Amino acid sequence: MAQVSATSSLDISAAPNAVLAAVSDYETVRPRILSSHYRDFSVEKGGQGAGTVARWVLQATEKRQRDVLATVSVDGSTVTERDANSSMVTTWSVAPNGQTSTVTTTTQWTGAGGIGGFFEKTFAPIGLKKIQAEVLQNLARELE
Repeated sequence: MAQVSATSSLDISAAPNAVLAAVSDYETVRPRILSSHYRDFSVEKGGQGAGTVARWVLQATEKRQRDVLATVSVDGSTVTERDANSSMVTTWSVAPNGQTSTVTTTTQWTGAGGIGGFFEKTFAPIGLKKIQAEVLQNLARELE
């Protein structure tokens, strides 16, 4: 079994603290920035930053979906979502970049073995990067 990973970044014209606050706001901002690949989003506990527990279904392709129950932690300028239902971990990092902030999101998980794992490691990151890019664009629209 191999580690599968997808990373996307975007510069957003907003202060790092505003971007970090938006990324860690699961009550108001998150539902507005999710792409159509996400459904049944709900906050189970908290809603702002560390300790938040949120649930959603990620419909990666027509046939592939993942039921996510994410527990959120915050360490400095990084928000981490750990899925209780799988090995999937998503991080959102915010870094100052001149007059903008660079937001980077990375999702990784332990993939399948064998030929299925080969295809997963080859193709899943391509699709997930498209989903990440759309969410980052939505975040930029929310903040700019």
